[in-house]
Amino acid sequence: MEILTKPWREAEVDAFLVRQEVFIREQKVPAEWELDEFDLSAVHALAYQAAHCIGTGRLVDLGGGLFQIGRMAVLAQFRHQGVGRQILEELVHLAQSQGAKSIVLHSQVAAIPFYQKLGFQSQGPIYDEAGIAHRNMILLLSK
Repeated sequence: MEILTKPWREAEVDAFLVRQEVFIREQKVPAEWELDEFDLSAVHALAYQAAHCIGTGRLVDLGGGLFQIGRMAVLAQFRHQGVGRQILEELVHLAQSQGAKSIVLHSQVAAIPFYQKLGFQSQGPIYDEAGIAHRNMILLLSK
């Protein structure tokens, strides 16, 4: 497996295919919610196996040393094989290389243990996002 980081213009086709399968088809997120204004400015990490994109995530610079990870998705048949962990580690490393002081994300409640294993801490109440229970999480980075 290989993790590549790309701007949206290079990542769009592969990233959207994974996001469409996971979020729109599997989780029933409305299609019109899937693409947003952050895709263009984000750096996208894509996991490839045998030239096929099997997972994706993005990193958005919110300014002031604050970054946000989002749109983490791995195709169902490749879950629980370390794909998501490698994507997340790549995005965290990228944020650190750009001077991040902290990284936030909106975790689906079922994925909280996954993010906690990599140092993220839950923050605030559980809320609904696209019909799915979420909770904010943060990773504080030492400088």
